[in-house]
Amino acid sequence: MRLELRHLQVVCSIADHGSLTKAASALGLAPSALTTQLQRIERSLGGLLFERDRHGARPTALGDLVLSRARALLPAVKDLHDEAVRLAGTGGSAQVCRIGSVSSPILGGIICRLNAADPSVQVMVHPSSSPADLADQLAERRIDVALIGLCGRAHPPREQQLAWHDIAVDAVCVLLRADHPLAGRAEAELGEFADAAWAAGGPYKCCFEECFAAACARAGFTMRRMYEVDARTATELVEAGEAVALCQSSFRPPDGLVSVPIAGTPLQWRHVIGWVPGVLTTDAADRLLEFARRSYEDVLVRRR
Repeated sequence: MRLELRHLQVVCSIADHGSLTKAASALGLAPSALTTQLQRIERSLGGLLFERDRHGARPTALGDLVLSRARALLPAVKDLHDEAVRLAGTGGSAQVCRIGSVSSPILGGIICRLNAADPSVQVMVHPSSSPADLADQLAERRIDVALIGLCGRAHPPREQQLAWHDIAVDAVCVLLRADHPLAGRAEAELGEFADAAWAAGGPYKCCFEECFAAACARAGFTMRRMYEVDARTATELVEAGEAVALCQSSFRPPDGLVSVPIAGTPLQWRHVIGWVPGVLTTDAADRLLEFARRSYEDVLVRRR
């Protein structure tokens, strides 16, 4: 038996209701029919998805794996269906702009400007954690535009195949708690953080792997400890006083945190936008670049 979307819906329903009886009622099936269907699914996958007793049904380790994939896949398929229906309703003529982004602070501003300039254009966002992944998607025409960040003078991925344009360059600062001894400084030497633990989150991981480690070596120290986490956890560690982190100079710290420039600006972060050469008209490319730069200016205004 091949696994189908309806089978994933069955597995999710059982997990959501906690029992086969309740799930069967919600799905409009007889309990025996649902039990038979679950057994077929389990045989297809090679193991039990639920442990069942008088208290109900609880996912096994295999069940948790299937559920995690199903809960990501089913909404994506629904979104695909809804987008296809909307596009079909326009006779297939609606304009679509597919933007890939790696945690870009200017994405929202670009979307707002695109919507204001032409409400008929449907903007679709494709988030990613990897500039290289977005470059692959561009080259394969799965997205139209990519917004990425690059450390220092790093070259963008697929540089020879894609048209990349710098939007702006930020100095990289240190994110601290407001009560940190260096928090009130106009700038601080990198060496003053020699004893600090660092949280590497979000797009700055590449900085820690290459540029940042080299900058620390030039400052005469090696990082004492590094937490390699997502961006939100990095901020939480700074808030807890467990670590300091890197941030862009245009980043607006949350309450209780401050950013302090590093003396000599040893690290920089470039905001870059790219597309496949020749795919966008000259006017469309110029407009996107203008929207990106104006969106960055908006970020600076909010930072003040």
